[in-house]
Amino acid sequence: MNRLLLLVVLFFHALSAQAHKPSDSYLNFSVDGKIISGQWDIALRDLDFAIGLDTNGDAQITWGEVKAKQREIDAYAMARLQLQSDGLVCPTRVSDHLIDDHTDGAYVVLRFESVCAQPVTTLQTRYGLFFDIDPQHKGLLQLQYQGVSSTAIFSPEKATQQFSLTRPSRIGQFLDYAREGVWHIWIGYDHILFLLALLLPAVVIRQRKTWQAVDAFKPAFWSVLKIVTAFTLAHSITLTLATLGVISLPSRWVESTIAASVVIAALNNIYPLFRERRWMMAFLFGLIHGFGFASVLSDLGLPQSALVLALVGFNVGVETGQLAIVAAFLPVAFYLRHTLLYRKVILLGGSMLIALLAAGWLVERAFDMKFLPF
Repeated sequence: MNRLLLLVVLFFHALSAQAHKPSDSYLNFSVDGKIISGQWDIALRDLDFAIGLDTNGDAQITWGEVKAKQREIDAYAMARLQLQSDGLVCPTRVSDHLIDDHTDGAYVVLRFESVCAQPVTTLQTRYGLFFDIDPQHKGLLQLQYQGVSSTAIFSPEKATQQFSLTRPSRIGQFLDYAREGVWHIWIGYDHILFLLALLLPAVVIRQRKTWQAVDAFKPAFWSVLKIVTAFTLAHSITLTLATLGVISLPSRWVESTIAASVVIAALNNIYPLFRERRWMMAFLFGLIHGFGFASVLSDLGLPQSALVLALVGFNVGVETGQLAIVAAFLPVAFYLRHTLLYRKVILLGGSMLIALLAAGWLVERAFDMKFLPF
């Protein structure tokens, strides 16, 4: 039993190591004939780890410290990005530096221009930022050409990609954003832990202040279905409203409330408040989680010519990723429901660890501070 408890602790520690938004940078290319105008948003925390921006060691990166390192930042970044047109390298020059705030902190913004030898018809891009120090890092690209946008993700396995500058099909754009939705639910650990905290009691029922295994699969299935449906409906509503600009909420408030929702959902498994009405909690807090998804979608950029298509595609991707998690969880949980391992270690112990981890996120996000060692 002690070994099993240790495995659960190690599992949640592994999640906590990536509890905040994973390392991403954001590239935007706009192609016009021979000219590629680019913007590259790179997290200051990542650059600090790579080349050391915090020169006075006070854990605060100032504009002065960034400005002093501009040439080093340019050299480091542009050495890890190469653009080619039809096999010929397009020389690149950084033209401007800015600082911008994303939902997960401050980013340096590099604006640059690449001039190719002839009008670009096929663009080859090699991306290698931070891959040597963080194999989980991703580069998120939005490519704009003749008023149409397409997206791509660079990773160590897909560091070099080629783009044909023809008008993309509607189905291609839909699939691009659906893929982004799947990816972002899988790396959204606070969303995943909220969902898992709600699903953990689905295969048991509380009787006489203890959790007892359900007798059949049907009640467990219906419990999961109600929770997933409520969560999906709620975050789809606010994702749409936020993306279309109808409602806007402060990102710190949204992220703090998301962390609080994970705490409440986990503690509900230890001291039940909502009991068998967990679907109500899924809906209420799902409205806030939708704003979190919207911030990710806004970072990716939305093509105005296919706004609805991109929004629907991203939402379908989120739901697909979510259903994959449920499909992996439910059969295993149902199989283990009679065991002390499930009722004591996974349900109660796991819920306690989720609550503690999310409480740390809540304090960090609410007070804009960093104290957890991960």
